[in-house]
Amino acid sequence: MTHQNIKKFSLALVGIIAFVLPLVLRSPTYLHILVLLYFYAYLTTSWNLVGGFAGVLPLGHAAFVGIGAYTSTILFLQYGISPWIGMIVGSILATIVGVLIGLPTLKMRGAYFALATIAFSEGVRVMIENIDFLGPFKLNGPRGLLIPPLNTGLANFLFVGKEPYYYIILIMLIMALAFTYFISRSKLGYYLNAGGEEPEAAMALGVNVARAKLIAMAMSCFLTALAGTFYAQFTLYIHPRSIISLDLSFEIAFIALIGGRGSIAGPVLGALLLRPVSDFSRIYFGATLPGLHLVIFGVVLVLVMIYQPRGLQEPLTRAFNKLLDRFAVKTTMEDKK
Repeated sequence: MTHQNIKKFSLALVGIIAFVLPLVLRSPTYLHILVLLYFYAYLTTSWNLVGGFAGVLPLGHAAFVGIGAYTSTILFLQYGISPWIGMIVGSILATIVGVLIGLPTLKMRGAYFALATIAFSEGVRVMIENIDFLGPFKLNGPRGLLIPPLNTGLANFLFVGKEPYYYIILIMLIMALAFTYFISRSKLGYYLNAGGEEPEAAMALGVNVARAKLIAMAMSCFLTALAGTFYAQFTLYIHPRSIISLDLSFEIAFIALIGGRGSIAGPVLGALLLRPVSDFSRIYFGATLPGLHLVIFGVVLVLVMIYQPRGLQEPLTRAFNKLLDRFAVKTTMEDKK
């Protein structure tokens, strides 16, 4: 069996385990943790399109999560429009906003771009937090919006148990990973890598770096806003400090940096490591030490940046490839016997 076949078999096995897991794991608490793990892996995968491959550091993606969440929720509560339709509307709106923000900010370098995205995200949060009505749309200010758990069913994106949400976010994550893989192997992916590492050299070779980054920003915002609708329907309550907080923006970036930005598996590995730490620290220390999970994230980030600056994906990939080599050698020796 070749390395490629073993990798395909491993991916298929992981996928089967993921789909079967809710049949074995019946605890609502653990299913809730798994849903959030996939949710953050999905968010980080979406962020990775611009924050990883494009080589910039956006720290305001919570704003696009909020745009998606508020758009679908308002359309659902006020006009009875299905969240599935509101999800697409919110993503298109987030894409337009992301492009308008990206046009001036993507020309900035280093910390300036990161600071600009923080300022934008905080501006959106403060605006929504202090406005009850935006035209005919009810934002409800700091009180947020509550989705009544009535008329449950697929059409309304409302379910009684955790299992449907589990499968929806799992499918969303698989689709996001597949889309990222396709982009990474496309001409756009090569342009983004070249523009992220050596923008001057890429432009000298005729690559329109600014255009490539703007396309990546648009795709990232669209996918991120989809997650906003999912979060709103999963929690049934959104407010500015939960859905458009800097904590969320930083957490997305931390997961990518620790897992390995610019890689396919990095966001998933980062979420697998950090999300359980975050959830259990909130469960056991949330009342006495609020924000402890961010301190832990910071410590882990410092250690990773010192010893594995390209993230955990690189050493884990090397270890997996060595394991494959040993397996291949063992298989060859057995065949000779």
